[in-house]
Amino acid sequence: MNVIALGGGSALAFGAGRERAVMDSHHSNLWQASCREDFRSAALEGAAEVDLVVIGGGYTGLSAALTAAEGGARVVLLEGERIGHGGSGRNVGLCNAGLWLPPEEITKRLGKQQGGRLSQSLGAAPDMVYGLIEKHGIDCEPVRNGTLHCAHSAAGKRDLEDRHRQLRAIGAPVELLDATAARARVGSGRVKGALFDPRAGTIQPLAFAKGLARAAVAAGARVFEQTPALSVGWENGKWEVATPEGTVFAKSLIQATNAYGRRDSWVHSPRMVAVSYFQAATVPLSEAQRGGILPGGEGCWDTAQVMSSWRLDQAGRLVIGGMGQLDHLASRAHANWVRRKMLRMFPALRGVAFDYLWHGRIGLSQIYLPQILRIGPGGLSCFGFSGRGIGPGTVFGQAMAQAILEDSERPLPVTPVDRQDFPWRRSKTVFYEAGATLTHLLRDRV
Repeated sequence: MNVIALGGGSALAFGAGRERAVMDSHHSNLWQASCREDFRSAALEGAAEVDLVVIGGGYTGLSAALTAAEGGARVVLLEGERIGHGGSGRNVGLCNAGLWLPPEEITKRLGKQQGGRLSQSLGAAPDMVYGLIEKHGIDCEPVRNGTLHCAHSAAGKRDLEDRHRQLRAIGAPVELLDATAARARVGSGRVKGALFDPRAGTIQPLAFAKGLARAAVAAGARVFEQTPALSVGWENGKWEVATPEGTVFAKSLIQATNAYGRRDSWVHSPRMVAVSYFQAATVPLSEAQRGGILPGGEGCWDTAQVMSSWRLDQAGRLVIGGMGQLDHLASRAHANWVRRKMLRMFPALRGVAFDYLWHGRIGLSQIYLPQILRIGPGGLSCFGFSGRGIGPGTVFGQAMAQAILEDSERPLPVTPVDRQDFPWRRSKTVFYEAGATLTHLLRDRV
C-alpha cells in the first residue's frame, strides 16, 4: 500500500518532534501499521479467460469477487495498487447501517419503492459485514457496540430528533440520547445529545479488506495486485481488459474503483466529486488518560456541516478525523485543528502525542447516493458511497455479483442507469476542500 508522503514538516508543526516526524513518514497510516491480516499477490502476466472480471480491490470489488466465486463463477479481480490502497484502507472504520442521507430524503430522490428498498437493504449492512467477519475468521478488531451520531449544537440536536423520527418509522432500533446520557457515553461535555444505533460498530478497515481478499481466493477467485486496467473494451462478445503485462477476457465486468479510478483512462470512468477526509491517531492512551472516553467502545461522528469523527482502536489510540486533504500548502490548517479538536473534546489529553496522520478520498455522486451504471453487455459500475463504504460497499458488491450470476437486475439495491454525469464536479472538489480548510483554520479554538 502506498501511503501519501507528507513532506516538508509543516502540517504537524504544532507538536513535538515525534509529531513532526509523522509528517516525514512514508508509513503514517495507522491501519497499515496495525493490520493483522496478511494478503499479497502477484501481478497478472499473460492472458486469462473468465466469467467475471472485477476492477478494484476495495470492499465493493472484493465482496463481488467473493460472492461470484462462491457461486461457481470463474473470477479475476484486478487491483492497480495493493488491496485496500484506496478508501477501504484509509477508512474511519465505522460500520454503519443506512446512509448519510435520512430515509425521507432517500425516498424523495429515488421514489417510495426504490428508496424504501435501499434503506431496508442498507439497514441490514452491518449484519452482512459482521457475518462475513465471523464466517471467514477475519482478524479486523470487530466491535459491535453501536455508533453515536453526536449533536454539535442545538440545531444539530434538532436534526437528530428528525432523523430519529424517520428511522423509527422504518423500523430502525435507534435511540435518541439527551445531553447527559450522550456526554456519559462519549466522555465529553461538548456534545449536546446523540443518536445511538445498536446495529453498527467499528472495525480495522484495512484488515477487513485484506480478509475479504483472502476469503475470495479461498473460494476460487484469482486476485492480482499491482495490475491496473489500462484499457477496457467490448470486442467479439467479450470484455477485454488490458493490463501492463497481460489481458483478461470475460463474459461480464464489474467496475468498483469509486473515487480511486484511473481518471479518464477509459470511457466508463464514473463522474463524481472526490472529497478528501483525513485522520490522526494518538499514541495508545493509558488507562488513566482514557478515563471515561467512549467506555462502551462506540464510534462517533457529529452533525457539523464540515463533520468530524472520533473512535478508539483496539490498542486504545484515539483516532480523530475531518474533511480535508494533507498535500497542499494550506493543509497545516487541518493538522493544527486535530490537536485543538482533541483538547476541546477531551481536555485531560493535553500533552498526548499523535503517531499517525493520513488521508483518503470519498466519492460523491450527483444525487449523493450510491449509483450503479450500466456500462455495456453484462457490465456494471458502482460508485458514490458518500463516505459510507464499509456496509454499502459490501452490500452493493454482493448484489452486483448476484445480478451477474442470475443474469437479472432483480438483486440490485437500486435500478441501474444508462447515463450519468456530474457537471462542475472538479470545481466542487475545490469548493469542498476550501470550505474544510477555512473551517479548520477557525474552528475549535479553546
